[in-house]
Amino acid sequence: MMISRVSLSVGRALRSAVSSSPVVAHSAQREMHSTAVLFANNMPKKTNILVSRPKNTTLAQLGLDTSRKVEVNTLLAASRSSEDTDAGLELPTVADDIRVRRADVRTVELKKYKPMSPGLRWYRKPIHRHLWKGRPLKQLTVAKRKTGGRNNTGRLTARNVGGGHKRRLRIIDYARSEPGQQTVIRIEYDPGRTSHIALVSNDETNKLSYIVAADGLRSGDKVESFRAGIPADLLEAMAGQLDPALMSARTNRRGNCMPLRMIPVGTVIHCIGQYTNGPGVLCRAAGAFGRLLSKNEAKKQAIIRLKSGEERILPIEACATIGIASNPQNQFLSLGKAGRSRWLGRRPHVRGMAMNANEHPHGGGRGKSKGNVPSQSEWGVLAKGYKTRRGKNINKWKVRDRPRGLNKSQPLLTK
Repeated sequence: MMISRVSLSVGRALRSAVSSSPVVAHSAQREMHSTAVLFANNMPKKTNILVSRPKNTTLAQLGLDTSRKVEVNTLLAASRSSEDTDAGLELPTVADDIRVRRADVRTVELKKYKPMSPGLRWYRKPIHRHLWKGRPLKQLTVAKRKTGGRNNTGRLTARNVGGGHKRRLRIIDYARSEPGQQTVIRIEYDPGRTSHIALVSNDETNKLSYIVAADGLRSGDKVESFRAGIPADLLEAMAGQLDPALMSARTNRRGNCMPLRMIPVGTVIHCIGQYTNGPGVLCRAAGAFGRLLSKNEAKKQAIIRLKSGEERILPIEACATIGIASNPQNQFLSLGKAGRSRWLGRRPHVRGMAMNANEHPHGGGRGKSKGNVPSQSEWGVLAKGYKTRRGKNINKWKVRDRPRGLNKSQPLLTK
């Protein structure tokens, strides 16, 4: 083994430069690196080169500006209240303030692999550390039987369906009719939906059930359903009279289910029912939510705004759950390859222009042409500008249609 004398001399020169001037030290470090690389390229094989490096220096020693850091520390120190200091409270340090401020920023953790194959290069999946790692409660599951998109006569009624992994669908309690407080045991993944579900246990009857989890719901939280009316303990706490402040403090919590008449105006809700005694059917997908706009006690109606921007009338006794449906990070999911879609039971989707003339109205012809016909489905239903709700199929509950065209870009709902 041969040690280079040139590297030792460069290291000595660099150490002397660091002690003399920070600017000269920075330039000498770059010169040392270029000299070492040039020397290594001309050395014979199997030769070790030892290049001495200076110890880690501060920003001031390197001649960099530290006024920004001093200014931030001064502002954070001045922002503390003198009243809290006089009261004898233990205030966090400047480093703690920075850590708390960074923790307030919501980030999304994505699972990402080293691209050892084309399918792994674009695969992205959100990481949920709070999800249950074990199997579901088998008593609350049912096997999903595959149909391949065929009906009872064997004819194809749903395209692009087939294959996929075996699944057991979870039996979800959408009605939430059982009263009493319930404790969240765990948050689970459901293969039948994009949102997560919560396994809850009734504190009185110990009955287990699955519900659609609200965003932020965790193990150990308490949820309650008020569809059967105001509980006796709450009435006793209000001395037999309805106190809006006490009722709102008890009922307006994440994951609670109640009629629309008990929900304050402007509240974000999900799992919204369409009928008085019906289950929740609207806003159940991952990250979906609506907003209660107004209530009319005389007509027993309420107006909600869906995430699409459409406003519709619902019975004031219809149910709804406080909060946003869980797993809003599902929008960052990227399957990465076609095979992962096949695992989910999705077959390839073929364009109409790629088919023959006897298979689709856009098929046939020479080149990429659909034969001078308007855009339509395989069965001839127009796709652009054709209203499918006509006559008896009109939505009588709709107050205002969702925005279209230029108005679609305007924000309608804010969290």
